Amino acid sequence: MAVDELQDEARDLLAGAVEVRRDLHRRPEVGNELPITRERILQEIDDLGLEVTLHESTSGIAALLTGGSPGPTILLRGDMDPLPMPEHTGLDFSSEVDGAMHACGHDTHVAMLSGAARLLAARRQDLPGRVLFMFQPGEEGHHGARYMLEEGLLELPPLADGTPSPVEAAAAIHITSALPSGWVSTRQGPIMASSDTLRIRIEGAGGHASEPHHTLDPVPIACEMVQAIQTMVTRRVDVFDPTVVTVASIHAGTTSNVIPDTCEILGTIRAVSEATRQRVHDGLRRVAEGIAAAHEVGVVVEIDNGYPVTVNDRDFATFATGVAREVVGDDRTVVLPNPVMGAEDFSYVLQQVPGSMIFLGATPEGQDPRTAPANHSTKVYFEEDAMTQGIALYSALALRHLGVLPAPEA
Repeated sequence: MAVDELQDEARDLLAGAVEVRRDLHRRPEVGNELPITRERILQEIDDLGLEVTLHESTSGIAALLTGGSPGPTILLRGDMDPLPMPEHTGLDFSSEVDGAMHACGHDTHVAMLSGAARLLAARRQDLPGRVLFMFQPGEEGHHGARYMLEEGLLELPPLADGTPSPVEAAAAIHITSALPSGWVSTRQGPIMASSDTLRIRIEGAGGHASEPHHTLDPVPIACEMVQAIQTMVTRRVDVFDPTVVTVASIHAGTTSNVIPDTCEILGTIRAVSEATRQRVHDGLRRVAEGIAAAHEVGVVVEIDNGYPVTVNDRDFATFATGVAREVVGDDRTVVLPNPVMGAEDFSYVLQQVPGSMIFLGATPEGQDPRTAPANHSTKVYFEEDAMTQGIALYSALALRHLGVLPAPEA
């Protein structure tokens, strides 16, 4: 078997993948409960002879393909939830649901993963081991991967002859408009940041806006905190182990002539190592509490932990890069120099199983990836032909890991 064969088979599966993708794009469902999406996926994989487990805490689907001889298991993930936002693409298959859009391409992830399931199921007897297809809801801030893991995603039974077949590798492909269509990128080590939410409530004493000296005005104190936070970031955090702290909302008051009692700050915290993540959490509390004490006001600092850092296993990332070079070409495979400061709950899987997050470019032809509408834009559009490469790459990763696809000659 050669990679060229996989490319040809993936190309033959593209029309079906496009149909799945467009069906899901029209009817997006936000969060962890996605009954329409789940039913469409089950319909698509119904004839493949997979051992399907429907998760109860979410709409997650675990579909297990067992090969013709014993071997390990590799997990392939596709997330399936949209974002709570409007769509302004003008596509003839635009979202029919107000306030929901597949603006991060998860509809394409499902389509590619179901296509890979079909391609690999046709080779069932050649597989020494198993492939676990993880159709995951709730990636967009709802911790869907964590719920699936807690429900026993990785707790697979042994093979029929009693041979253990643990999940020993995992891969996820994420489509992006930041790369030309059909290009692939990944890297060793941290590839995506942690994501935590910062809330600061300053408790002062309000009064008449003409007499600030009779109040404890929380607004200038909040402004001082915002400036001090950025100074802390640039002066206390190693530039080569970076963080991003963005204050995205400051809310206080109701009218022009009243100094409010309170002011609330809301923001996001990103880091690419757990050490820096904790250091920044401690620093934010210290800055806020210190400034509050200096001005004799109360303060409440809350940091809600979101997704951890997404860390690619070094060996598997090297393996995945090599496979990508065979599938899309050496000139279209990019080793990322730095992590991306977005976050992913595939990080939970990679905390338990060595594997890799991989990006697949899908910028429409004629558009510059530097200026094309980005993921999470109301106008983002992903070139559907790129799904051919995604189907082939998912399949090649599984086949190479299980030893079916021979390594290229040196």
